[in-house]
Amino acid sequence: MKADPILEEVWRVKEELAREAGYDVRRLCENTRCWAAQHPPSGPVIHGAEELRQYVEQREGHVASGPATQTEA
Repeated sequence: MKADPILEEVWRVKEELAREAGYDVRRLCENTRCWAAQHPPSGPVIHGAEELRQYVEQREGHVASGPATQTEA
């Protein structure tokens, strides 16, 4: 079976975070909450599929209504 580099990276990070928390799930969650408090999101936070759909539609609308490009004939 071919190795998936994305999955390997996820597993590596998971192991690193678990080791830092002493393999204690409560400590892992606390570490995650502390990290999140120190690194607030810089962009929109999407809370569900409907919000994501609306966000994409809004973004596509802005792109579609942007300046028109001219092509040479």
